[in-house]
Amino acid sequence: MNYVEVCFSPAEYPLYREHFELVVVIDVLRATSAICTALENGISKIKPVASVEDAKYWQDKGFIGAAERNGEIVEGFDLGNSPIAYIERAQELAGKTVVLTTTNGTKAIDIASEKETVVIGALNNLDALCDWLKLQDENILILGSGWKDKFNLEDTICAGAIADRLIDTGLFKADEDSTVAAKFIYRSARDNMFAFLRASSHRRRLRKLNLSEDVKYCLTPNNSTTIPILEDGFLVRLEDSKRSSSPTAAKQNLPVS
Repeated sequence: MNYVEVCFSPAEYPLYREHFELVVVIDVLRATSAICTALENGISKIKPVASVEDAKYWQDKGFIGAAERNGEIVEGFDLGNSPIAYIERAQELAGKTVVLTTTNGTKAIDIASEKETVVIGALNNLDALCDWLKLQDENILILGSGWKDKFNLEDTICAGAIADRLIDTGLFKADEDSTVAAKFIYRSARDNMFAFLRASSHRRRLRKLNLSEDVKYCLTPNNSTTIPILEDGFLVRLEDSKRSSSPTAAKQNLPVS
């Protein structure tokens, strides 16, 4: 039997890093929600980078530049991490490559990139992601991006939802109290996540920036079926990755090209 565990923030990642080769990175508000949405709506690839300087470098190389800090678009960039923006500009951005840096999410992706498999999770792609994860015969670490290395509610709820579903299959188990806590926080919130998260710190930050439409979208489960996977330093749709034509694709329920 494999393990599934929840790590609340990148600051705690060193405590969990051993024995896991598949990491699910979550940043519900808003980076991973935006990544799922961007790839679902026609962007070809996303280059996640940890710093604004790295984003400027790749923007100068011709990538579409997207940078967010503290909820706002960084000066000199055209996009931030708003999923709504990627929907509204889908036709313009179709087939393009975006370089993305955010306050929390891309930092978590960078930290996890040492692992064999890194996929992106959000409430938006919850069903599709869980259906795929259930077929993976690996120990799974669910890494919340948190807020500047601190615990946050929305990532924990999403992580708890994933862990709860995997444990319910009987194919996964958990030993860590963080996973037990995430699972029960999710169960407390699942019937009305909007109300449960009304007082959460990051939702309040985004409300002050008039980003309530983004919040509503990010907290809506299953408006995407895309599973982004990190491949050669870029995030691509799982069905467009090398895995889709591998000998194990059928076992992993992937389309074979």
